[in-house]
Amino acid sequence: MRVAAVDCGTNTVKLLVADLDPETGSEVELVREARMVRLGQGVDRTGELAAEALARLFAAVDEYAALVAEHDVGAVRFCATSAARDARNAEVFLSGVEERLGVRPEIIAGAEEARLSFDGATRGLGDRPAPLLVVDIGGGSTELVLGSAHGRVEAGHSLDIGSVRMTERHLHGDPPSSAEVEAAAAQVEAALDTLPGAGVDLARTATAVAVSGTGLTVAAAVLGLPRFDREVLHHAVVPAEGVHDATAMLLGMTVEERRALPYMHPGRADVIGAGALILDRVLQHAGVDELRVSVSDILDGIAWSLV
Repeated sequence: MRVAAVDCGTNTVKLLVADLDPETGSEVELVREARMVRLGQGVDRTGELAAEALARLFAAVDEYAALVAEHDVGAVRFCATSAARDARNAEVFLSGVEERLGVRPEIIAGAEEARLSFDGATRGLGDRPAPLLVVDIGGGSTELVLGSAHGRVEAGHSLDIGSVRMTERHLHGDPPSSAEVEAAAAQVEAALDTLPGAGVDLARTATAVAVSGTGLTVAAAVLGLPRFDREVLHHAVVPAEGVHDATAMLLGMTVEERRALPYMHPGRADVIGAGALILDRVLQHAGVDELRVSVSDILDGIAWSLV
């Protein structure tokens, strides 16, 4: 079955077109695209989606609609997450996407977002010590899910900490001051401290897996890649101490210095410090020595939910 999945987050809107075989579990990727549209621009402060952010999003959706039509897709699912959940004017976003793509976006709850992220991340990972912790750091929220292989979720929770949200709230300097970093870290720690009440005990983690652009970019920094290479990054393993060092490095750089890194997407350079900080603190709470990263993510989970 040929399907299309769209994941619209606070910072990025992504498309996957794939042929899926539910009998064999095989996935043949035909298209995987990402556009950094920063839909969540100012949402934390104003409570509304900005007109210029919506214009960027709709331009990306127009591109995706053409790709979906070109590939004769049988089913489409469009999921929206943190920014759309938080916005008072979400209807403008919903109707605009439906007009362009022919499907109405689903604003999914954090629990569903966590489940889809776990399902996508653990497909093809093989047998790893359980529980597995999947970490999906977005622009507005971070999903943390504990479970076993083959998509069996034990517990998951969505926290309102993300790379864009933490940057807009705390990291105003270029580079941010130590006081700004400490304030951001304090909010991240406070959020992580609420996880046991949601049934997510990070200390039980046996295998940590990061998905999304933040996790992949931090791994690229640890590995010192000469470019952003998805094939090299897929299922790569990096030491947790390396993540800690990369976080300090990124937070100590200006935006222009980050943008000059060969593996850095220009649209991520201003918020990667906050994203790395979240990842580093999660790994400290989990107490693991290493981190795996996966190119497969919530997009793959959305796609498989269609079959």
